[in-house]
Amino acid sequence: MLRNRIGTQGYEECQEDILALSGMAEDIRDALLDYQVGDDKGDPVVMSLTLRNILTDNPAAGDMRPEPQADRESQIHALRTRLTSSRLSGSWFVPSDFPPETSSPVRRTVSLLALNSCRRAHGAGYQHGNRRGCLRGTRETVLEEIELWTRDFNKPPVFWLNGLAGTGKSTVAQTIAERVFADGLLGASFFCSRDFEDRSNLHFIFPTVAFQLAHRYPAFRSHLVPLLQSNPDVIHESLYNQMGKLIVEPLRSVDVAMVIIIDALDECTDNEPQSAILSVMGRFVEEIPNVKFFITGRPEPRIKSGFRLELLRPLTDIFVLHDIEPSLIDADIRLFLKYELSNLARRHKLDGWPSDKHLDLLCYRAAGLFVYAIATIKFLDTKFILPAKQLETILSFPENTSHEGKTQFQPNKTLDSLYSWILRETISVDNSVVFSNFQFIVGAVVLLVNPLPPSAIAELVGLEINGVMPYLTSIQSLLTLDEDPNLPVRAFHKSFPDFITDPTRCLDKRLYISAGDLHLKLSISCLRLMNDGLEQNLLSLPEYTLNSEIKNLPAKIQDRVSVALQYACRSWHNHLTLVQGDIADVISHLRSFLEGKFLAWLEVVSVMEAARVAVVALEQLIIWLQEVCFDLLCRVYSH
Repeated sequence: MLRNRIGTQGYEECQEDILALSGMAEDIRDALLDYQVGDDKGDPVVMSLTLRNILTDNPAAGDMRPEPQADRESQIHALRTRLTSSRLSGSWFVPSDFPPETSSPVRRTVSLLALNSCRRAHGAGYQHGNRRGCLRGTRETVLEEIELWTRDFNKPPVFWLNGLAGTGKSTVAQTIAERVFADGLLGASFFCSRDFEDRSNLHFIFPTVAFQLAHRYPAFRSHLVPLLQSNPDVIHESLYNQMGKLIVEPLRSVDVAMVIIIDALDECTDNEPQSAILSVMGRFVEEIPNVKFFITGRPEPRIKSGFRLELLRPLTDIFVLHDIEPSLIDADIRLFLKYELSNLARRHKLDGWPSDKHLDLLCYRAAGLFVYAIATIKFLDTKFILPAKQLETILSFPENTSHEGKTQFQPNKTLDSLYSWILRETISVDNSVVFSNFQFIVGAVVLLVNPLPPSAIAELVGLEINGVMPYLTSIQSLLTLDEDPNLPVRAFHKSFPDFITDPTRCLDKRLYISAGDLHLKLSISCLRLMNDGLEQNLLSLPEYTLNSEIKNLPAKIQDRVSVALQYACRSWHNHLTLVQGDIADVISHLRSFLEGKFLAWLEVVSVMEAARVAVVALEQLIIWLQEVCFDLLCRVYSH
């Protein structure tokens, strides 16, 4: 509920708009749902007429000057074609069955089309990106125990690598994935990440795992493809149905031992008191005895409760990463620091650097956290200042003797001191404009639904690229930042967003980023971009043409729809539902969008093969508006 979350200012002046927009959003959502179902109600002509009536006759649009009727008819008709194309070529389409006499190459092609229609998370596999495994000679104790588990199918089928933030869970998971793949046992892998919308959504895990298994095992594919052809909506069903139909049933036909890896489960959004996916797994794992699940995650309450479930607890081995003998962890961190610093010394021709004293001090301050050591290396590795000078600076930083260097893990305290120090060193100008820009730019990096390049962030926040890069480069030790401004930037570790958005940890209010306030700014920025940038037939496409008939459509999209505008079209609703503060400006921009740019937006998301986003966005918008209305009524009756 939004009570006490949204300010009172502007409520009275926009309450009529809120009620009218809620009704309009519901009508549009219902029209799109009818069309999506594809039954008699989903006839494109009926859908087009319905949308036209909603957008021109709705009371919320009473003061709007509609486009000439002929232009609006043409726009809706072209959009109808585009939506039809999207429904046929996007996630709503699965190839129908084919005659038994069809040749094998055609049969394989149709199978691939069916698999490619399966909604999945891109980049979730262990081979994606530049993930690094453990340095040779480190983490040998934990790696040996996990490897023994992967090879012994008499051991419990589930293994939970439990570790606090910064203890190196994902690095261990990457190494295990590489080794299990080399042993021929890796079935599939899913590396969760809060930085990406799909990889932080529990409902993408099983479809993605099924997609990988289908490409690896022909017997699994031969069972999965007919299922997708007969019931394409299974990928949108409950987690229970997903695991049962997409994983368990096909695996019964695959007599192969395998390991499935799910890393950083805590980074997925889950509102259940006990992990939703672990609850489902507890009901199915014994039905697939040749399959093992290796899972990593922080010991958050819902995950701990999930592994304690009666069905799952006896089937799970647990290794607590932060309970390893401190001397072993310190030795691993020292080896890592020595290796990385020696590389820096060779590159900069530094003889006799670092000294053993340097290594001892850095290892002491890391306090058992690999992420501390990694952040230190990133801080030292800058092309502007020699690493020896940077090391002197970081070692001059006062110790937090209450928490650092102790055998008891307190990662928040240890990391907070490092992050606070780096931020104060790099953002040292006492200027309100500087700190306001810092909060908006860095806040965008840590709160965007999907990471964007600096050039797109600049467009989103309304600044020039040369006004954004100095802020990012100043804290590049805390980011994954490429020299190319067109490549995405994100936090180097999830502990940094945790720190900077928590007022009890980031104590400097000039640096602290209020998530609710920042989502308010981002939602307004997205709506502003769409209101300013969208127009009828933005891509200048031929009328009544299917997406599949347009040559070089992806190139046309990139040429006419900026990366920032694409993000706004896909994600505006995600920020809107998390806003805090005065919503009057949001309501104003939202009304302009629904009245004047809705059809143009629907056309763009359709050509981007993201038409389902429209339904999800409107559903979330309706819920948000209803919460706002309820909060408004509570305020009215409380006076």
